[in-house]
Amino acid sequence: MIHHTKVYNEKIESVLNNINKVIIGKEDVAILSLVALLAEGHVLLEDVPGVGKTMLVRTLAKSLDCEFKRIQFTPDLLPSDVTGVSIYNPKELEFEFRDGPIFGNIILADEINRTSPKTQSSLLEAMEEKNVTVDGNTKPLQKPFFVMATQNPIEYEGTYPLPEAQLDRFILKLKMGYPSFEDELEMLERTAVNHPIETISSVISRDELIKIQEEVKEVYIAGNVQEYIINLVTRTRENSAIYLGVSPRGSIALMKAAKAYAYIYGRDYVLPDDVKFLAPYVLSHRILLNTEARYEGITSEDTIASIVKTTDIPIRREFN
Repeated sequence: MIHHTKVYNEKIESVLNNINKVIIGKEDVAILSLVALLAEGHVLLEDVPGVGKTMLVRTLAKSLDCEFKRIQFTPDLLPSDVTGVSIYNPKELEFEFRDGPIFGNIILADEINRTSPKTQSSLLEAMEEKNVTVDGNTKPLQKPFFVMATQNPIEYEGTYPLPEAQLDRFILKLKMGYPSFEDELEMLERTAVNHPIETISSVISRDELIKIQEEVKEVYIAGNVQEYIINLVTRTRENSAIYLGVSPRGSIALMKAAKAYAYIYGRDYVLPDDVKFLAPYVLSHRILLNTEARYEGITSEDTIASIVKTTDIPIRREFN
């Protein structure tokens, strides 16, 4: 079963402290980013510019002793700018492969909706397959491999929204939101002289992170909690406001996220409450509302929240 948990728990705590030093008042976002990382998933951050999306990813990368790469997506970016390219070496009389930025550990895919679907799919394929194929050669990506993609919800001209089938590749979709008055004031005070990110040091090594990811898989999930996940997902397929419900990939994602969430809180078993808390973040971007619901201003988040509210939670007998 799970060893080292106490040591790792303190380290996870330190990563969260680092994020909360830099991103003020967004504790949930910090925890959820870690949930995705430990569950070996990827995150889509959707928000307006300037609320700290890039800073969040940089802080996470700096807290982990991992290689950080940033890809700034633009309309003219090519798939080879992401994956890498083969260049002819006249000395050796052969082609040499030059790694693209996808060969890092923590990847910030900035403004993913500003690039063409072809380039988007080169990133999404790498996320799914954990390897890259260039000129017929398949190259495995490094471990750990974690992508945080950002997209701007304000539809600018020349943006390409991610297709629903591609959104499914992200274990969680998060929004940062504007800070409260107090938090923004504290932000000004903290950044007046130096930026807090300068004071952060790495607390988890690459090997430790891989070990933690392995331990997360060992977290126990009871049969009735698994049934609870299936009940939530099934109700998205039966809801009259939903045109397309959550796929089985969504059920698996919710289970993996719940295991990581339990682990972060030092438990080796999943509680129904873990699933309840995570469901909106894991499931909202996996459903399509019908035209009528959208016309009435209903959001995916509202719909999932009401499904969670009206679905029975398993009896807690087993969890006492």
